[in-house]
Amino acid sequence: MFKKFKVFLEMIKIEHTLFALPFAFMGAILGSYVINGHLPLWSQIGWILLAMIGARTAAMSLNRLIDQVFDGKNPRTMMRAIPAGLLRSSEVVLFTLISLVIFFWAVTQLDPLALKLLPIAIFMLVIYSYTKRFTWLCHVILGMTLGLAPLGGWIAVTGHFSWTAIVFYIAVTFWTAGFDVIYACADEEFDREEGLYSIPSRFGIARALKIAQGFHVITAVGLIAIGIMAGLDWWYFAGAVIALAILFYQHYILTPKDLSRLQTSFFTLNSTLSLIVFVFTLIDLVVKQWW
Repeated sequence: MFKKFKVFLEMIKIEHTLFALPFAFMGAILGSYVINGHLPLWSQIGWILLAMIGARTAAMSLNRLIDQVFDGKNPRTMMRAIPAGLLRSSEVVLFTLISLVIFFWAVTQLDPLALKLLPIAIFMLVIYSYTKRFTWLCHVILGMTLGLAPLGGWIAVTGHFSWTAIVFYIAVTFWTAGFDVIYACADEEFDREEGLYSIPSRFGIARALKIAQGFHVITAVGLIAIGIMAGLDWWYFAGAVIALAILFYQHYILTPKDLSRLQTSFFTLNSTLSLIVFVFTLIDLVVKQWW
């Protein structure tokens, strides 16, 4: 069972939780400070962590179940756990159900509005894996799903929406959509042959990279706007400048004819970006609260 669990963690790329988790925490601390005037309780952070683990695990498990036929055909993914026979579909279904139970349990411990909005989150977790079968906007829908992390963190500790939270949601949505377009460039030929929809398969790699740049311009504007709307100080803006430099660099190292550093652009730089923005936001708010 331990070996199966290890394979499962490898299958869902548990390390990719680094994309969304820092922004979920950032949504919580920023929302609590803006709405409540103080940082959230440790217990709230703990439940948000558990909710994120459950939600992200369920989402990736469902993605692997839904895409298992295509994963088995794609040379890049054919050694994933289900097509390689390392896990049975029934086992992944069991892990998915357990993850959803954990997600639900954690959300019940947070603000009641988060529980009321839970069906929307679950719908998004399920539907995004199907979208590449019918629309090249699948990257934006994935962004809208991952963007629920900061929005959910905000609502979980405040029980309120705000324009700052919505701008945060939009920024993370297009940040995710941008790096997912970059990642999809690796499957451009396969997607076209299989009739799957993506921006690279629809527009070609060169135009896809330009579209990803445009998405990240929206993210850059959003990050600056968040700092202004929330009344943050120079610590936050220092982190935002570093984030903008990372956004620029991940596009700088890729060209339509050279995608050799695609993994660095996709994973290393983006996981670093979310962590940096969170850490600098936390420092800014701690300084505000204690000094």
